[in-house]
Amino acid sequence: MEKTQVSLAPLLVSTSKQSATKNKKKNIPCYAHQVFENMFSGYTLNIWDVGGQRTIRSYWRNYFEQTDGLVWVVDSSDLRRLDDCKMELDNLLKEERLSGASLLILANKQDIKGALTPAEIAKVLNLEAMDKSRHWEIVGCSAYTGEGLLEGFDWLVQDVASRIYMLD
Repeated sequence: MEKTQVSLAPLLVSTSKQSATKNKKKNIPCYAHQVFENMFSGYTLNIWDVGGQRTIRSYWRNYFEQTDGLVWVVDSSDLRRLDDCKMELDNLLKEERLSGASLLILANKQDIKGALTPAEIAKVLNLEAMDKSRHWEIVGCSAYTGEGLLEGFDWLVQDVASRIYMLD
């Protein structure tokens, strides 16, 4: 398989001021943006982790050009912020430059007692009412333990690849 590239923009909107990136001892706060390039399933992923604090959300649109996939991280343990999360996601999906981007929703903090399940998050976000042309998936995960992250990214990369690259 020849080397191909996929551009992803993970956006984190929740009370958590931590990115879904984990180092060995602690989560790494994401207050502005971080840029990563990683290999995954034979694809080079160009990832812009732009954070979700309210003060930097106006800068998100700077990262939309040529974005193939969008990773939306939800703090499943913070019920108070889910309405804000839904509103921001709804506004984001109206952006024309993201119209073809696959959407992966990571229902984070599944390791915390009382966290909503992915199905409950999907209901709150009203995902079934989303435009039928939008490819999306919701996956329960824990950035702390790593559970669910590979499953989510595997779906996203395969979905993007099936839309924009001819498979051998």
